[in-house]
Amino acid sequence: MLDLKEIRKNPKAFEEKLQTKVAEVSLSSVVSLDERIRAMKTEVEELKSRRNLASKEIGMKKQKGENVSSFMQDLGALSDQIAIRDKEAVELEAELNYQLSILPNLPMDDIPVSPSPKDNVCIKSWGKKREFDFPFKNHVELNEKLKLFDFTRAAKISGSGWPLYVGLGARLEWALLNYMLDTQRKNGFSQVMPPLLVRPEIMFGSGQLPKFESQLFKIKDEDYNLFLIPTSECPINGLHYDEILEEESLPLKYCAYTPCFRREAGAAGSQERGLIRTHQFNKVEMFSLTKPEDSPAVFEQMMQSAEEILQGLGLHYRNMLLTTGDMSFAAAKTIDIEVWLPGQNRYYEVSSVSNCTDFQSRRSQIRFRPKNEKPQFVHTLNGSGLATSRLMVALLENNQQEDGSILVPKILHKYLEGITVIQ
Repeated sequence: MLDLKEIRKNPKAFEEKLQTKVAEVSLSSVVSLDERIRAMKTEVEELKSRRNLASKEIGMKKQKGENVSSFMQDLGALSDQIAIRDKEAVELEAELNYQLSILPNLPMDDIPVSPSPKDNVCIKSWGKKREFDFPFKNHVELNEKLKLFDFTRAAKISGSGWPLYVGLGARLEWALLNYMLDTQRKNGFSQVMPPLLVRPEIMFGSGQLPKFESQLFKIKDEDYNLFLIPTSECPINGLHYDEILEEESLPLKYCAYTPCFRREAGAAGSQERGLIRTHQFNKVEMFSLTKPEDSPAVFEQMMQSAEEILQGLGLHYRNMLLTTGDMSFAAAKTIDIEVWLPGQNRYYEVSSVSNCTDFQSRRSQIRFRPKNEKPQFVHTLNGSGLATSRLMVALLENNQQEDGSILVPKILHKYLEGITVIQ
């Protein structure tokens, strides 16, 4: 949520900056509603002042034994006007809050301005694309002999777009998750295991509602109104919902493994087959709450932690600074970490690290108390550390041998009881 007080100072400049992210954004309704509400509140205060004066006058007349019936009628009319105006103000404030809730976060000043992801900037590259001296296969083709996933039975259970890991595929997935959690804990992130179903206000706080409700899975009946999490960023952001934290406790750094659930699966084309895009995938998430001045340093720590995992696996990747138009709704700055998938002949994101400044904390009312100052909103940061489905694809495709077997990266051997080759 954006700060209405800051919008009031220069709505035109605010609007122009927001339009670098979403071209059709307009602040006209926000400004108009805000002006109407403030004018109405001024009117209500004047009416209440008149009512107070009238009440005192009636009291004095009663003491003198004068007839006050006509004055009482006027007082009643004033009270009715106040009640009507108060109700109108509440309705206008609800509409204003909604209009504010669908505005994205402001991009930082150093973000490349463009509506297109084609203009994302490569700021780092590690390793090199593997050169094959034999006809290589994509992960779906490799799976025909390796039997690591069963997409047919998954579709029988849940429909298309849902994964089923089997045998060594399940064990390799679990090995990746344990390796990533070990790395995050080593790097100072405290592990949590959050609920997978969360309340609407928690989804609102992280920026998922109201704008992205159609992309979410939800349970809504006479007993429950809950959403399946699209990422554990949502429940971790909700850990400190409506709290005031002590300055000494910051930064708070969390990590969590959860499945993630999204409706956005099944893009057309052979490149999106298999594990590339599914309704359910596994992810280890990093999430931090910091003082505003510390968030850039924590952002770099989260980037390093995600990169460490890929370097340990020996996978070539690149870091892409996203343009204003390619960033997520809540982000002020985002760097995507993309691995090379030879079977798709392109890079795919396996981590996205974002600084959301005070956008989520304002929606969630998460503040900290500096010494001798009023409470301030924290900055929140999130990042995949990492998402495993595409990471699994990268591992299989980049480590395949001519006979269709897969060399397991050395760092995973201990998680697989010494298995070094999948064949």
